[in-house]
Amino acid sequence: MRYSQYFIPTHKEVPSDAEVISHQLMIRSGMIRKLTSGIYTYLPTGLRSIRKVERIIREEMNRAGAIELLLSAVQPAELWQESGRWEFYGRELLRFKDRHNREACFGPTHEEVITDLVRREIHSYKQMPVNFYQIQTKFRDEIRPRFGIMRAREFIMKDAYSFDVDEAGANRSYEAMYEAYSRIFERCGLTFRAVEADTGTIGGSYSHEFMVLAETGEDEIVNCPECRYAANLERAEVLPPDPKTQAEAMPPLTQVATPDVKTVEEVTRFLSIQPSQLIKTLIYVKDEGETIGVLVRGDHELNEAKLRRVLGAQSVEMASAQVVEEVTGAPVGFAGPVDLDIRLVADHAVAGMRNFVTGGNRKDLHLRDVNLGRDFEVERFGDLRIITPQDPCPKCGSPIEFGRGIEVGHIFKLGTKYSQALNALFLNEEGKERPIIMGCYGIGVGRTVAAAVEQNHDHHGIIFPIPIAPFEVILLPLQIHHQKVMETAERLYRELTDKGVDVLLDDRDERAGVKFNDADLMGIPVRLTIGSRGVDQGEVEFKLRSESESVHIPIPDAASRVQEKVNDLYDSLK
Repeated sequence: MRYSQYFIPTHKEVPSDAEVISHQLMIRSGMIRKLTSGIYTYLPTGLRSIRKVERIIREEMNRAGAIELLLSAVQPAELWQESGRWEFYGRELLRFKDRHNREACFGPTHEEVITDLVRREIHSYKQMPVNFYQIQTKFRDEIRPRFGIMRAREFIMKDAYSFDVDEAGANRSYEAMYEAYSRIFERCGLTFRAVEADTGTIGGSYSHEFMVLAETGEDEIVNCPECRYAANLERAEVLPPDPKTQAEAMPPLTQVATPDVKTVEEVTRFLSIQPSQLIKTLIYVKDEGETIGVLVRGDHELNEAKLRRVLGAQSVEMASAQVVEEVTGAPVGFAGPVDLDIRLVADHAVAGMRNFVTGGNRKDLHLRDVNLGRDFEVERFGDLRIITPQDPCPKCGSPIEFGRGIEVGHIFKLGTKYSQALNALFLNEEGKERPIIMGCYGIGVGRTVAAAVEQNHDHHGIIFPIPIAPFEVILLPLQIHHQKVMETAERLYRELTDKGVDVLLDDRDERAGVKFNDADLMGIPVRLTIGSRGVDQGEVEFKLRSESESVHIPIPDAASRVQEKVNDLYDSLK
């Protein structure tokens, strides 16, 4: 490709609305342009990187036995109503009506559509296992789209769905996708971890997120260097504390006036206690119905995803101030478990506490020396809190580490959530009807490119891993009006192209500094510079974008040396 005949509109200035480095650099390097909030145009170099990620995905999905198809982006409301997600999915679902007043949505995901296809076409155990996948544009009406294509409303996604006759088969399908995803991100040249994750609005019983490790990552992840356990904060397990060997004496419960003292910080300072000596009573509403009291230690934070799982709820939401006052008889900040006439659940850490402080269910009142069993009862204990750096690994007990990551892929064990709701049944070997066991597997294609930028950049620009760089090699002839310089550049361009190397020839009539800056900004992995002085000496300058030093190589060897280095860069990722 010749730069003069291509379209690469680079910018020197950092866009004012670009919050993260990938957003900044992808705009500055001419990969994307914003159309409107959360919606972007992929310019030619951005599309080249997208297509390279897609090619890797297709190769590995096909290798794993998945079959590509293409489902409709527009989905009828009836399917979503049948699955129960038409209202549950929320306002992120872009709903509309056609000219016949029929409701529909623009697909944010395709569980309903693929399940509808399968229930019509697959009826026997002999037709399974099967795994269908597609690469398609999705739309989720994010309330606050940000970070460029990292969290856009419209985005390109690879989604796959497996169908099995039993749990054993579903587990095999899940493992096959786990291995395929690992190969995909390895081949993209990314440093990543597969972490246990919450299933969220997709549902199901078990899932893993594939996280690209980056300091700028939006998600915090936990991992154990000893046993390699890894999970995101929503999923990371916390071991119950060791039970106390000796019970403390229990003084009588006492009331303490706490005027305008509501928060943990205010209460602990006012009463001269540690946050670990206080219990927070949080009022939640389960599935827009039942009100629940949730107890966690004052120095711990509630994990809503865990609460939802422990309660077996579709959703949990913190109660409004009005509901809190109706339930407790007090404003927000004074709720407590004593004489509270609702169901109570508590984190494991609460079970071993003695003589603690709680709210008094009356304005400006707290209670001291409150004790579980004597003063109130808890219906159920569970792991309800966010893990902390002080907690041990839940698998081996070793110290854990915290880091940040960018979610680029997510795999789910769906079970029969959708097949039962949509009546996708099959006849087993005994001739009996059974619901199909499903799995779901997604990759954010554009997000993978953006995550690569977040993980690989410096103050000059992007440092692309070679498999997903828009071009593998850039040729920089510095004096385009110098005959020998351009003859050498053209010859190297032809030789490298003939060898199958993906080359950009910067044949613009620009200063050397402009060409160097644009090459670094775009992150092309290999640079070959052709200057008049070097040509006179029979050599060109060779440099890797990831390294600071350059070397001079003889012109006759240049194409072969470049091809060899390109191959080495690919081999280093295997």
